[in-house]
Amino acid sequence: MHNGNVVLTLHTHLPWVLHHGAWPHGSDWLCEAVAECYIPLLNILNELVEEGSTSKMTFDISPVLCEQMEHPDFEAIFVQYCQDKILGAQADYEYFIHSEHEQFFAPMAKFWESWYAQKREEYLHRYNKSIVGGMKKLQDAGVIEVMTCGATHGYFALLGMDKSIRLQMKAAKENYIKHFGRAPRGTWLPECAYRPGFEWRTYLKSPHHQNPTYRYGVENFVAEQGIEYFVVDEQLPKGGTPLGVLIDQDGGKKRMLSVYSPEYTQFPWNFDRSPMSLYNVSSHGDLDHQKTAVAFARHQNIAMQVWSAEAGYPGDPDYLDFHKKKMPSGLRYWRVTDTKADMQYKQPYNPDWILGKIGNQIHHFVYCIEGALSHYKQQTGKEGTLCLPFDTELFGHWWFEGPLFIKALLKGLHHSPYVNAVTASEQLDRIKPHEVMRMPEGSWGENGNHGVWMNDGTKWTWELIYEAEHRFDELMNKYQPHTMDDTMRRICTQAMRELLLLQSSDWQFLVTTWSARDYAERRFMFHYSDFKKLCDLAEHYATAKKISKEDDKAVADMEARNSIFPELEVEWWNDPLKPHVNYVPGARPKKTAAQGKSAPKAPKATSKSEGATDKKTTVKTTLPKATATKTSSPKAGTTKATAPKAAAKKK
Repeated sequence: MHNGNVVLTLHTHLPWVLHHGAWPHGSDWLCEAVAECYIPLLNILNELVEEGSTSKMTFDISPVLCEQMEHPDFEAIFVQYCQDKILGAQADYEYFIHSEHEQFFAPMAKFWESWYAQKREEYLHRYNKSIVGGMKKLQDAGVIEVMTCGATHGYFALLGMDKSIRLQMKAAKENYIKHFGRAPRGTWLPECAYRPGFEWRTYLKSPHHQNPTYRYGVENFVAEQGIEYFVVDEQLPKGGTPLGVLIDQDGGKKRMLSVYSPEYTQFPWNFDRSPMSLYNVSSHGDLDHQKTAVAFARHQNIAMQVWSAEAGYPGDPDYLDFHKKKMPSGLRYWRVTDTKADMQYKQPYNPDWILGKIGNQIHHFVYCIEGALSHYKQQTGKEGTLCLPFDTELFGHWWFEGPLFIKALLKGLHHSPYVNAVTASEQLDRIKPHEVMRMPEGSWGENGNHGVWMNDGTKWTWELIYEAEHRFDELMNKYQPHTMDDTMRRICTQAMRELLLLQSSDWQFLVTTWSARDYAERRFMFHYSDFKKLCDLAEHYATAKKISKEDDKAVADMEARNSIFPELEVEWWNDPLKPHVNYVPGARPKKTAAQGKSAPKAPKATSKSEGATDKKTTVKTTLPKATATKTSSPKAGTTKATAPKAAAKKK
């Protein structure tokens, strides 16, 4: 009996680090991810195809990451990185074999020498120097689906202008088409951060946003680009408000039947607010002026078996420990041993010990998945959608055995008689959700809100972002793009690039978690300074109609340093939100005579596995005891010092 489908989604993103140093927070960060995560995952997916597996999964790759991996400078950087690791492994080997007490590490040094040599060869020859090309090939073959993301991973819910969100989405779509040869059907909202439409203002020190102004919901900018779905965390549909259902009209159009309409009683009540349901998202339900997009919600209780700092699989004592490294090679030779053990007590790693552990954990994980979907179907009579989103960098970088886990999971789901692993678009086409919901704002960070990115330690960055947005908007309104000559266009285009890079949510995350605070603050101010210089130069050029050799070289240096999105057009800034040009800001749907009554309430959850928000209780009642020990991978949005300083964010 088929009970539902699993939508396994990996969020693949790193900030722009090319041409901004190497170690510890520069191109080495990118090379680590390519060698330890992206190539191994490509390998296991191709192996599964050869083995006849029908399980599928979904990736999103941020445009800023695509640009880095496809940059002409990256090949030499990555090859040199692998060579350095090979030389480091050789040096470690010589040290170990001449050591009185550490000779048993020598085989592992040989392992690393061979491992990095293999990754170099796979990058150069198996994938022809293109990780994105390897992903495209798998997507074209129907093995995976690739979503897009905000262009530079800007935090949509906190950006000060709708034009900024529109630019992030427009640039993302165009970049996706460039790399994958088709339009994306789905997008990853950076940090899963969503905000509905309402009259927005900021309480920060920003003179430009003190008065409430109507802002469109994030779903509007997604749907505007023809994108059909996005991913959120489960507390958003749980806190949602039913608006109505979509019904077909002549001509293929749809209209929304409000929950207040007398006709609504003809339709079954399906607003269970479960993360296993799919919902069309709308801020007001005014479909004459607003389009909807479908939300996939993370199922926290199941996903926590992987990402939880308390009970996740990566914390098994026999897995490779991420934190303890031998310097200067930076290679790892120790196992987790105990997640709370001091580094000096870590024991040697043995690769031969892990295969049986992964098999047991997959058996447990598939059992949890099947049980959750079976329970949902028993309670609702519907096939469920189990969305499991993770950071890609967890699998291979943080958790060295992670790619093997993914392979075993997809094989296990392939053989399951009760569930299938499908892409997000396949599940969307299967379910065809018609319920429309208004969702509250939130993210997948700590406490489900914006606190990781907006706090006392980061609010100064938002004040400068709001200032920069306003400055660029003034520039585009004063000097209309269609009137610009080539020099003016060049200056303004680079200013737009710096603004996009300034908006990256990575800077606030790294500041808050202290994982790379100094680096993040320097990078933020670097982009802010270059942005201001370019705006000043644009104003000067508009008057003088000439540019000095010094200024021309300065622009060229910025272009070389931050050579992202060559397809960028300054016209995109002033593009109207086309589906909403007649919308009256602040308007609300008109009530009918039947709306004097309250809207029906969603049925109460009959089981804590689907309706409760008490995570501790839900885990105990829904899942059997995990076979793994506590994890060493960081918890979603954690602000605790659990992550290594040079690492990317983990959820």
